[in-house]
Amino acid sequence: MLFDTQTLLALRLGIDLLIALAFWGLSRRYPRMGGPGWWTLAALLSIVGSLGLWMRTEPPHLLIGAIGNTALTIGSVFSWMGLRAHLQRPLPLQRVCEVALAILLLHTAFIGIWDSAQLRQGLLAFTVLVVMGLAFRDMALADPLRRVPELQALKLLTAVEFLAMLLFAVAAPIAGMPLTNILPLMLFFFLVVGLLRVALYGALVGYRLRLDGDRARQDLLVREADSRALIDNLSAGVVVYLPDHTVRRVNSAARRFFGLSQDELEFAMPAGLGVQMLREDGQTMRRHEMPFDRVLATGMPVKNVVVGVPVFDGGEGDVHWALCNGYAENDAQGGLRHVVLSFIDITSLKTAQSKQKALQAQLAQSQKMEALGTLAGGVAHDFNNILATILGNAELARQDVPGNGSAHESLHEISTAARRGRELVRQILAFSRQQPVERTRVDVCAIVVETWSLMRSAVPSQVQLLHECRPDVPAILADPTQLGQVLINLGTNGVHALGGQPGRVECLLDSLPGNDSRVPLEVSKVCIAAGVGAVRLEVTDTGSGMSEEVRSRIFDPFFTTKAVGQGTGLGLPVVLGIVQMHGGAIEVRSQPGQGTTFTLFFPAAPGPALAPVADVVTMAVRPPRETAAAQPEISSMADEPPADQAHVLYLDDDDTLVFLVRRLLERRGYRVTTFTEQRAAVKAVNDAPNDFQLVLTDFNMPGMSGLDVARAMLAINPRLPVAVASGYITDELQVEAKAAGVREVVFKTDAVEAFCDVVARLVKGG
Repeated sequence: MLFDTQTLLALRLGIDLLIALAFWGLSRRYPRMGGPGWWTLAALLSIVGSLGLWMRTEPPHLLIGAIGNTALTIGSVFSWMGLRAHLQRPLPLQRVCEVALAILLLHTAFIGIWDSAQLRQGLLAFTVLVVMGLAFRDMALADPLRRVPELQALKLLTAVEFLAMLLFAVAAPIAGMPLTNILPLMLFFFLVVGLLRVALYGALVGYRLRLDGDRARQDLLVREADSRALIDNLSAGVVVYLPDHTVRRVNSAARRFFGLSQDELEFAMPAGLGVQMLREDGQTMRRHEMPFDRVLATGMPVKNVVVGVPVFDGGEGDVHWALCNGYAENDAQGGLRHVVLSFIDITSLKTAQSKQKALQAQLAQSQKMEALGTLAGGVAHDFNNILATILGNAELARQDVPGNGSAHESLHEISTAARRGRELVRQILAFSRQQPVERTRVDVCAIVVETWSLMRSAVPSQVQLLHECRPDVPAILADPTQLGQVLINLGTNGVHALGGQPGRVECLLDSLPGNDSRVPLEVSKVCIAAGVGAVRLEVTDTGSGMSEEVRSRIFDPFFTTKAVGQGTGLGLPVVLGIVQMHGGAIEVRSQPGQGTTFTLFFPAAPGPALAPVADVVTMAVRPPRETAAAQPEISSMADEPPADQAHVLYLDDDDTLVFLVRRLLERRGYRVTTFTEQRAAVKAVNDAPNDFQLVLTDFNMPGMSGLDVARAMLAINPRLPVAVASGYITDELQVEAKAAGVREVVFKTDAVEAFCDVVARLVKGG
C-alpha cells in the first residue's frame, strides 16, 4: 500500500478543514452567491465522516458508526445542493431533510439491528451514485450548448467519479475483496477527486464573478448611455466641469449654444471651453462673477443668472443669451466631483425689444412700399398711354418720310427714348408686383446658361462670367422671363461693382433639403409642407463690396450709389419683388473690398426633375441697356396683306390714343369706329350687333371699366371677339377677364408696337 488508512484519513481531515475555511470565506465575502455556504457544510460533514472512520472499532460503535457513515453520505448530498444553489436552481430542502433522516435511521439499523458492512457500504454507494446522477443532470440543463468549460470539466469529473464508485461498490464484493483492503485505495482516489472538484467549484465561482462583473459593467454602460442620451436630448444646454476647470461633458444643446463644432469641442474639452461671458448689461463678467467660480468658491448653487456668450460663426459675431443655473456634485466622502452648469437659451426673449423695433421699421417700410406700389400702378397707366402715343406716332412718321436719313435718325432716337421709358415702367410695375406672372416648371440651370450667354457679349473682356450648375437640381414654378430679369439685374450689378477692373461674376446653382438650417424659415415652411426641397441660386462678384449702411438700403426703391444718370435705383427692388412674388427669399453677404454674394432661395416644384435639354429658349429677357440700345430696331409695322375691310371698334378715354389707333388700323385697310365714351360704344354694338369683327377696349376708364364694357357687349353678341388693353396687368385681371369672356388681355405698350399683329390674329380667330 502507498499509504495506510490512518495517514490518508489525517490528510483528508486537513484538506477538508482548508476547504471548509476557503468556502466559508467565499460565503462571507459574497453572501448573495449560491454554493460556497453549502460546500462549507459538505466539507464539515466530510470531516465528521473522516473522524468516524478514524475512530472505527470492531464491532462498530452504534453512535460513532451511525453518525460517521451518515455524515459521509449526506456530505455528497450537501455538495449537490451547493451546485444547485450556484446554478440558481430550486433547492428541495424538505426532501433533503427527509432523506438525511432516513439515511441516519438506516445506518443506525444496519449497525444496531443488522450489523452488516455490506449493507452500509451499499447504502453509501447507492446514495453517492444517485447524487452524482442528479448533479450530472443539473449541469447538463444549466449549460445545454456546452459554452461553460468549467461546467463541462465538472461533468467529466462527475462521470469518472460515478464509474469509480460503481467499480468499488460492485466489483470489489464480487471479487471478494475485504473493505480493509480497498479502503485506503478508495480514500486516496476520492481524496484526489475531491481536490479536483474543489478546484472546479472555485473555477465556477470565478466564472460567476466574471459573469456578474461583465453584467455589472454592461449595466453601467447602459445607464451611462441612457444618462448621456437624456442629457444630450435636453433642450437646455448642460456643461459638466471638473474642479480644475476642464470639461468632462457637453450636451448637444450647449454645443449649439456656444457655437462649437464637434471637432472644436473635442479640442477644447481638455483645456476647458474658455468662453467669454457677458453680464446682462453687455459688459464682460469678472472671474468672481462667473457661475462656475461662484459655485467653486462657495459650494452653493447659483440660480437664474443671465449671461451672454459671444459666438463667431463664419467670421460674423453674435451674442447668445441664456439663463444659467449651477450646482456642485459631491462624492460619497463629501469631496467635490463636478460642477454642473445648465444654460436655458433666452436669446429670443432678450432680443424681443430689438426685434419689435425692427418689425416697426419693416411695417413703416411696407406701408411706404404699398403707397409707392399704388402710385406706380396709377402712374404706369397714364405714362403707358403717353409712351404708346409717342411710339406709335414715331412709327407712323417713319413710314411717312421714307428715305430721309436725318428724319429717320431723329425718329429712331425718339423711339429709343420711349422704349427706355417703357423699360422704366416695367421695372416700376415689377417692383410694385403688378406685372403679370405665368408660372411654369422651369429648369433654372437653362435660365442661368442662357442669361450668362446673353450677357457675355455685353460685358468687358476683362470680366469673367462663370457659372456652375450642380447635378439633379429640381425645377421650380416660375415665370422664366422674370427669373431671367433677376439674373440680368444681379449680373449687371456685379459687373458694375468691378468698376472696370478685372474680376469675376460667378453663379452657383444647387439644391438643399427643405429642412436645412441654411434655408430661410419662410421658404423652409413651404418646402416642408409640400414635401419638396429648396433650390439655391448664388450670384457672387469680386467687386468693391458694400458697407453695412449701404447694404441695409439696397432694396429701397430709387436708392443708388451710381452717378446721376447711370442708375434708376430700381434694379434690386425689382429683384426683391420678383423673388418674393415667387415665394422665395433673398440674402445678401458683403464686406467692403471683399465682394458681394446674393443668395436666392426658391421652393422646388413637386414632381420629377426636368431632363436636361440643350439649345432650348426658356425666356425672353433683355440684356443691359448698352446692349439693348446697340441692337437695330425692328419695326413691327411691316406691311401685310390688307384686311378685307374688317370692322374694328376701339374704345379709350384718351383721345390721343384713339387718334393713333384709327390711323394705324385705317392704314392697314381696316374700317375703324372709335369711341371715348363707354355707353356710346355699347349702344353702337347694340344697334348693329353683327357689324363689328373685333372690339378693343381700354381697361382703366372712369365709370365703366373695360371688363364692364366687355360684359355688356358680350351680353348683346356672345360671339363678338373682345380684347382688353391695360398699362398694367395683374393676375386678378387675367382671371376676371377670362371669366368675363374676354379673348385676350394685352399690355398696352406692346399692343401699340405689335398692334396690327394683335388685331389680325383676333379678327382671324373671331
